[in-house]
Amino acid sequence: MDIKDKTQAETPTTSVKSQPEEMQGLSPIPRIISLIVGDALIFLVFAAIGRSSHKESSSLWQIALTALPFAAGWFLVSPFIGAFRRNIDVQPRTMSLRTALAWLAAWPIGLLFRGFAEGGVPPVSFAIVTLITNAILLEAWRFLFSFITRLIVRRR
Repeated sequence: MDIKDKTQAETPTTSVKSQPEEMQGLSPIPRIISLIVGDALIFLVFAAIGRSSHKESSSLWQIALTALPFAAGWFLVSPFIGAFRRNIDVQPRTMSLRTALAWLAAWPIGLLFRGFAEGGVPPVSFAIVTLITNAILLEAWRFLFSFITRLIVRRR
């Protein structure tokens, strides 16, 4: 009898749920919906701040149109980088890292979409402000979400 057979023979056959090594976060649908809604709001906030600082029309429609290219880039790229990965909602450091990587990958896509929408290449200064401002806003929101979710899950 080899070690594998011996281990299986000594293991009780009763069904006992073992505790997972890592904390389980929110169930998938509430987690994903929360992150999508929060992310969308962040892009709207970014667009509202930008339009306001340039004294441009601040109707909800105009703000949404301004946010759309960057939100589209984010939602196209970020799932593939792991920004919506299971249990990321209870790991603030992992959430922060995935958010930063996803935004770095989504940012040029958003700029490309913005360029198509506006009919030209966005200025470098706009690109840099977009990179930094959205990075800060996304990081702050997603880190806070993850930190609070972790506290709630720990109290269960």
